[in-house]
Amino acid sequence: MISRLLTLVALTLIFSCKTEKESTVKEVIWQPYNDSIDVAGNSDHEIKRMRYKLIQSKVLNKNEIFLPLYNEVSKVTEADYQKWKPFILEQDILSIQFHIADGDLTYEELTLFYLYRIYKYELNNETTLNTILALNSNVLEEARAADKEFKKSPSKERNPIFGMPILLKDNIDTDGMSTTAGAIALMNNSTNDAFIVERLKENGALILGKVNLSEWAYFLCSDCPVGYSAVGGQTLNPYGRMIFETGGSSAGSGTSVAANYAVAAVGTETSGSILSPSSQNSVVGLKPTIGLLSRSGIVPISSTLDTPGPMTKNVVDNAILLTAMTGHDVTDSKSVSTSKNYLQDTFKGNTLQGKRFGVFKNLMESDSIYAETITKIKSLGGIIIEFTPDQVGLPGFLSILNIDMKNDLPAYIKANVKNKEVVKIGSIADVIEFNNQDSLIRIPYGQALFKGIIADTTSLEELEVIVSDLENIGRSYFDKAMDANHLDAILSINNYHAGYAAVAKYPALTVPMGYKKSGEPLSLTFIAKQFQEAALLQLGLAFEKATKVRKMPQSYH
Repeated sequence: MISRLLTLVALTLIFSCKTEKESTVKEVIWQPYNDSIDVAGNSDHEIKRMRYKLIQSKVLNKNEIFLPLYNEVSKVTEADYQKWKPFILEQDILSIQFHIADGDLTYEELTLFYLYRIYKYELNNETTLNTILALNSNVLEEARAADKEFKKSPSKERNPIFGMPILLKDNIDTDGMSTTAGAIALMNNSTNDAFIVERLKENGALILGKVNLSEWAYFLCSDCPVGYSAVGGQTLNPYGRMIFETGGSSAGSGTSVAANYAVAAVGTETSGSILSPSSQNSVVGLKPTIGLLSRSGIVPISSTLDTPGPMTKNVVDNAILLTAMTGHDVTDSKSVSTSKNYLQDTFKGNTLQGKRFGVFKNLMESDSIYAETITKIKSLGGIIIEFTPDQVGLPGFLSILNIDMKNDLPAYIKANVKNKEVVKIGSIADVIEFNNQDSLIRIPYGQALFKGIIADTTSLEELEVIVSDLENIGRSYFDKAMDANHLDAILSINNYHAGYAAVAKYPALTVPMGYKKSGEPLSLTFIAKQFQEAALLQLGLAFEKATKVRKMPQSYH
């Protein structure tokens, strides 16, 4: 049983007085711990921002998250887990659906498998990744309903996402769970479903829960740890807890997929926030073209650059999750209508033979894994063109984020927060004032970037010019090589060129390509022009099949 797995968890009963006349009995399945030894152990980390001030959250009680489903999850035995494991662990969605159709598994068992893993690792303070911020207390009922529907009509054609447990970054609005963006100011934020969540549910996905992130999508503090939020504490990398960075801001989306806590997760990106944690956690991440996926109901940084995107263990699942979230959203001015089935498109022309790739000459000289990967692609028939882009900056980039967030956050609060009597903020200035009331708990790393938002006096007219100029710079950065050499894609590393892709509004797909000697993951990032997601997924799948380099984090088998 799961209780036997929680080696550091005391299963006790404590009494907590609510008033002098009233008391409640509360079961405890998790105890906070003194993280000072862990903090001290990272005090001389070679990466300065990994010299953490704290590991665990000072405000989150994991008992409140895990107790509602505990009775049901605790009935799962180790024998059950081992029986289900070969049908689920590291399997892609199509394989899992096949096993369910074949009678080896049910949607309820699939959900229990992931919950079992979450409880096993997240309630143990020696293995927790601090990645789960909320669980859907109705998810098992929803899984049973999926089983009933499937049993009633087993031959009915359904979206492949049907019955698949999905985790969401906690800046994506979800009915029944708070949407915090990692900030204490939004800790009780009640909303309806974001448009992409509606689409997932319409297609039958099971929303398993919400995951940690860099607070305010890493646009709060300067030079602070990635993956940290005041609500969730410090997200940790399963390939090396407190050794490797998680990447940000979609840290929890990356770590949870890597640790097999769900079939897949959804992240968001403004500039690198899907590409970075996907790369750091050796998962596949897609930053789509702006507008391909709706941004309505997502706590914003920038209406100019923000987009959600799928984060998965493989390219096939990425295509499935992307398709399940698409749809025209009339409330998002940049939303586009598409009838593409990215899964079907991904399997078309699935080869590297004859494909033309631009590779960065400096990366060929400085990164041996990248150079070896390019040699491998060449041996598979890919045509390689080395190039050196113009050395150009991105002047005014920060002002896009500053001015957009100054305007977009109040608009989000006005449109989406249902309980404004509880969430008593309406602007960046309000958040700064709120945080200052208890800076040690709410902003241990400060809020320099928020202060920068207030200080930025760029006008809307000036901002319009900056956005246009940077779009031209970003597109020229890639297009010169793409157009001159008729390239199918440009190949980068991790989020190295995310800023240029962001301002160009170009899509980018990152796929695991190897591991450093230390064990830290490294990924190959494919960049193409607008709305070339299908082509990127085709190339990504061909590369993934040819290399098969991804491996699970050893401590989370």
